[in-house]
Amino acid sequence: MSYSKAEHYSEKTTKSLIKKYDTILKELGEDPEREGLIKTPERVAKAMQFLTHGYDLDAHEILKSAMFKEDYSEMVIVKDIELYSLCEHHMLPFFGKAHIAYIPNGYIVGLSKMPRIVDVYARRLQVQERLTDQILHCIQNTLKPLGVAVVIEAQHLCMMMRGVQKQNSSTTTSAFTGEFQKVETRSEFLQLISSKLS
Repeated sequence: MSYSKAEHYSEKTTKSLIKKYDTILKELGEDPEREGLIKTPERVAKAMQFLTHGYDLDAHEILKSAMFKEDYSEMVIVKDIELYSLCEHHMLPFFGKAHIAYIPNGYIVGLSKMPRIVDVYARRLQVQERLTDQILHCIQNTLKPLGVAVVIEAQHLCMMMRGVQKQNSSTTTSAFTGEFQKVETRSEFLQLISSKLS
């Protein structure tokens, strides 16, 4: 095999979490020794580390690693970026799509870096409003473009599975800087992320 993807976990953190999840299962009235649950504390310990590994990453450095001088100064849009995060209030998932645009000011960035920085901030305990702002400010402060736009559309399981239990609800957040604060530029961006280009 010429390629394999390996996941690495802190042994110390994993062992500590396994003990805690074992206790949680018992507190919930389950038997951690029954066949279906024997490895569950370990699986959950590793899953939680993966779902929050954004704390160990630096989004600014990720962008800096793929900045290129370029005279292009029109809107660059990366839309429909899948995102998965955990609501910090109930630690239940929320998921959806991010749409990002920027207008270069001497530098462009490798297109794959936009989904990467979404993941950096999404893989933390989050609220959608903060996630939107963090992505925006990272791009603005690192690339220093003429403007940045971020729109996130997401569904929250804390609303769908518990609480108000509204399965068809979704939440949209947006943030804009620079040129995107102008009505015509913002309108062009919103039209482009809403349309299907042939």
